[in-house]
Amino acid sequence: MKLLFFATILFFSAEAFTDIAVIVHPTNNNVIEVSDLKNLYLGKKRTFPDGTPAITLSLQEGLESNSYFNQTVLEKSDSQLKAYWSKLIFTGKGTPSKQVSQDELINLVASNPNTIGYIDSSVVTDSVKVVNKF
Repeated sequence: MKLLFFATILFFSAEAFTDIAVIVHPTNNNVIEVSDLKNLYLGKKRTFPDGTPAITLSLQEGLESNSYFNQTVLEKSDSQLKAYWSKLIFTGKGTPSKQVSQDELINLVASNPNTIGYIDSSVVTDSVKVVNKF
């Protein structure tokens, strides 16, 4: 019983710690739904809802925020996502998001209206606009 209690506390503590913000350039006025994010990050769409080109950026592999986004939004584990992209790359049907650090991601999104990314919400700056949180 104690083990279950501590496991539950650890789960909710980790869940509370991880808060992801999806960010875009401040001039981007698109309403971006979860389905839009999923389609963009799985390479099924390459434009924002208004038709402007979208460049997806991801956090570096191995970061908790990256795994949380993959699991929560894309509904894939890190290994499932890697296998998914390996197949698309091999068949020439897609290219995964560029992986960058949180600081680099913020700078890239702040400087290019066509980019979208996700970061730990605790590091969001005024140079970007949050369009969704998980």
